Amino acid sequence: MPLPSTMRYVAIREPGPPDVLVTAEGPLPAAKPGEVLIEVAYAGVNRPDCLQRSGAYPPPPDASPIVGLEVAGRIAALGDGVTEWKVGDDVCALTPGGGYAEYCTAPAGFCLPPPPGLSLAEAACVPENYFTVWYNLFDRIRFAAGESVLIHGGTSGIGLTAIQLCKAFGAVVFATAGTPEKVAFCRAMGADHALDYKAQDWSAEVWRITGKRGVDVVLDMVGGSYVERNLRCLAPEGRLVQIAFLEGSRVEVDLRHVMMKRLTVTGSTLRASPQARKVALAQALRAQVWPLFAEGRLKVVIQRTFPLAEAAAAHALMESGALIGKVVLAVRG
Repeated sequence: MPLPSTMRYVAIREPGPPDVLVTAEGPLPAAKPGEVLIEVAYAGVNRPDCLQRSGAYPPPPDASPIVGLEVAGRIAALGDGVTEWKVGDDVCALTPGGGYAEYCTAPAGFCLPPPPGLSLAEAACVPENYFTVWYNLFDRIRFAAGESVLIHGGTSGIGLTAIQLCKAFGAVVFATAGTPEKVAFCRAMGADHALDYKAQDWSAEVWRITGKRGVDVVLDMVGGSYVERNLRCLAPEGRLVQIAFLEGSRVEVDLRHVMMKRLTVTGSTLRASPQARKVALAQALRAQVWPLFAEGRLKVVIQRTFPLAEAAAAHALMESGALIGKVVLAVRG
């Protein structure tokens, strides 16, 4: 079938709240050498999408200005030099941008077959979270079986991914969440200890439960007031991994915690990572994580699916604080 000349996509009228997202029509992107063109069935919605919409996270100069960092669908065309995929293959992909559209491009090395046992809607929710968690916990800091990890935002897409992956690889998992319902959900997803940060002093509870040792790793996306408390509840030789700043990135902390306990503080932004690193991450996920999906040890939780034209409502839900799991846009139909 010949490709259409135009496509629907979600545009940002101007930086602002969710209602600045509108449906527009424009030309299809063309696959460059080493890229594939994907006919998008579903696009995952992520917190960085909301930041881009608000003007706080502009795309790199060489990326599509269209929002959307992960998709699932069918390969519609191949750029020069692509040999590992063929037209008609189902894929899920990490994208440099452009996912909220009927067609988007992605480097061929960022594409993966849908994880075994997942629908295309579920597969669209995997790349951004799994690339991020694997890179930060298993690649950068070499998380090891038997270690303990504290995961903030336990019911977010990142949080649920981290709980499941760390548990699958032998961790003692602590998680924080903001309601009794969310705390129970973290436990159901595998957390050994789930703490209500609104009702408990989570850092004191971690300290108590670990017998005043602390945890080996903290994965944090809050920042702000959490930073010093994260350092306090880390064990000697512990590692703090910072991947976002919902409370802000400018903080005052006592760095004696770092010196006295020989701590490591690190972090990353996936979108700005070199292309070769993301290709290596895709290969690692296919080899080490995709078999866990086949065994039924990992799953995707979708709270709600919205049509593409209701991207604004999807963003409003993402920012509401009521989300458990993922939000996805249905692009076809």
